[in-house]
Amino acid sequence: MSKLIILRGNSGSGKTSAGIALQKKFGPNTMLISHDMIRLQVLHVWSREGVEKSLPLMIELLKYGRRHSTVSILEGILPAKDYAPLFHTAVEEYGPNIFAYYYDLPFEETLRRHSAKPNRNDFSEAEMRRWWQEKDYLPMIAETILTQEQSLDQTVEQIYKAIAEND
Repeated sequence: MSKLIILRGNSGSGKTSAGIALQKKFGPNTMLISHDMIRLQVLHVWSREGVEKSLPLMIELLKYGRRHSTVSILEGILPAKDYAPLFHTAVEEYGPNIFAYYYDLPFEETLRRHSAKPNRNDFSEAEMRRWWQEKDYLPMIAETILTQEQSLDQTVEQIYKAIAEND
């Protein structure tokens, strides 16, 4: 049965790094659906248009992942309200095989992490503040909280172990 990992949180939390590391750890037949890649590179859209255009494609990718991948990883800021149809589809498609995680980090920590990224000059602190959403938990899927005390390696191990224990 195909499994879905959801990684959500504010910009600079570590979602993309964790998603890439998990895809590598799980190996072949692991699909990574990166919201930023879909929105910015595939569709080349921003802001409200980014939600409207990316949502249908991401829903189709979730369905494809369930049919064709052992593990699918969905990562992005993905505000709960804006992407509710995506999360409802996740529940319909994957049922109890969803492993959802939310990076609940202080704003200052996301700034620190962002300053170490290769794309640190792509957007500013002011933009990160504008995008910031405090405790944007999903109402329809239980999320495990990830904190600033956890390293990338610890987070990846925690998630990998949770999936392995449910095989």
